[in-house]
Amino acid sequence: MDMRFSPEELAFRDEVREFIANNYPQELKGARRGELSKDEILAWHRILYKKGWVAPHWPVEYGGTGWSITQRYIWNEENARAETTPLLPFGLSMVGPVIYTFGNEEQKKRFLPGILSGDDWWCQGYSEPGSGSDLASLRTKAVREGDHYIVNGGKTWTTLAQHADWMFCLVRTDPNAKQQEGISFLLIDMKTPGITVRPIITMDGSHEVNEVFLEDVKVPAENLIGEENKGWTYAKFLLGNERSGIAGVARSKKAIERLKSLATAELVDGTPLMKTDEFSRKVAEVEIDLSALEV
Repeated sequence: MDMRFSPEELAFRDEVREFIANNYPQELKGARRGELSKDEILAWHRILYKKGWVAPHWPVEYGGTGWSITQRYIWNEENARAETTPLLPFGLSMVGPVIYTFGNEEQKKRFLPGILSGDDWWCQGYSEPGSGSDLASLRTKAVREGDHYIVNGGKTWTTLAQHADWMFCLVRTDPNAKQQEGISFLLIDMKTPGITVRPIITMDGSHEVNEVFLEDVKVPAENLIGEENKGWTYAKFLLGNERSGIAGVARSKKAIERLKSLATAELVDGTPLMKTDEFSRKVAEVEIDLSALEV
């Protein structure tokens, strides 16, 4: 496969590189997300929104850039090279594509602009205590009462829910159906009465994840995405977008470069760690896997 860039692609790379150099907030360079305030996390997002580059993977009709796959690859490479803070994925890469693919026109008009601008901060209501890797066993239930659902249950490991305006949530709407067939996909306003967010402090002392408790939370039925009891289909679609997004080829390549640099300076019995057989073999295996993923 010819991985060389065309002259047009090289010109695009130079444009992207110059834009990042001139516009990325330097005080954010190298910062960890857990160390930043809400406004700091959103700073780069808002700059890109103003430029029209915040959602390269979205269709043009919903606010995407129309870039080719190679241009999107270059964009990721240049962001990794400049060590920019990754944009939050929950709106742009997770629920946004679900809404423009499966939502109705009213939902698209209501929710997509706020996702693009960063005015609406989203969190993910998937995992529950006892329902993490076995997601289909979730127990948070939603009962239809007239024009609303009444939601009761709890979610855990909810990243940055302390800042969130909205949560996209998997709920059980048919307790008598097979696990995957009784789940629906709801959009829940985090300001709704009955929602409690409690922090989970991780080993490094940071507060990025949370528990979310829902007690008789009243959610308008118009916030149901697609069909009732078809949420597993939308959840799988979302996870496909999430997993391709978190592959992080460009940033992983940058991390391997740093690893090799550190391992060259680290000595084991007088020999650089990078030159020992076992360590160099492991690095080579990772590089081969990453090259395959890159292609």
